[in-house]
Amino acid sequence: MSVKLFQFGEFEFDSESRALTHKGREVRLQAQPALLLGILLAQRDRIVSRDELQLVIWGSDTHVDFEKGLNFCVGQVRTALRDDASRPLYIRTIPKQGYQFIAPVSTIGEQTPAAETGDNAISSPRGLHPLSIVFVGVSAAVLGAVTFVVWPKALAVPNLAVVRFDPGTDQPAIRSLADELSDDITVRLTSASNGHYRVIGNASILRLPREQRDLRSIASSLRCQYAVLGQVQTNGDRVLVLAHLIRLSDLTHIWVARCERTTHDPSTLESQIATEIASQFAASMGRQPDKAGSFGAGNH
Repeated sequence: MSVKLFQFGEFEFDSESRALTHKGREVRLQAQPALLLGILLAQRDRIVSRDELQLVIWGSDTHVDFEKGLNFCVGQVRTALRDDASRPLYIRTIPKQGYQFIAPVSTIGEQTPAAETGDNAISSPRGLHPLSIVFVGVSAAVLGAVTFVVWPKALAVPNLAVVRFDPGTDQPAIRSLADELSDDITVRLTSASNGHYRVIGNASILRLPREQRDLRSIASSLRCQYAVLGQVQTNGDRVLVLAHLIRLSDLTHIWVARCERTTHDPSTLESQIATEIASQFAASMGRQPDKAGSFGAGNH
């Protein structure tokens, strides 16, 4: 069947444009994570195996690091949906099997194929995997392009962890701003990576309170070479955000971004700050000579 629009929670996903929105506001996703989300939504009544996802997203003739590529895609979708792998609301991991979309979904523009086989199964022309057929109508252009995408420098680029920003207060609005900033910066850094780095933003260790945080543990457990940390401070009607780009091998500050805004227009506050920080850090990461293999032995 072909579905124009999937609606779940506060999100909508357009299967034709592969656009994800949250309360009407676009959430950026790269082509491969967006395709993965579309697959899980269309196949939400069952578990989709990792092998099936690899076949549809990369094809059978592409030589890439599928494991890292698929983990990256799932991680980015979870970040965009603000989902927690340990307490999932949307995407559940079934160990040694695959993934399943578990939230209630409503659809718009659903159509039943004109011709079906005897037991309502869709046949696979020319030996294509059945899962591929689901997306012929909605993702043909992307599939054609993605099939031949080689994961950029999969073994050469460093990992960048985005640590949950510190709110510095118990005020719900500021705590919410800190959470939204962390998620938005993760998405924007990913979109601007251009193959220079990979982003990790939803691991449990990145969400620990500041007093429990251990950058060495983050480096070793996530195999990260860089980390983004930030604090949100308030003074009357002004919000100050300090964000730090840290090289974890020697805990050196690579870049510090300082953003100060008024709270007169809260609807654009988070987006403006996230855009400014992500653009500065993405440019700085693009200039870093370090590669994944050069991470200091003292941090393992």
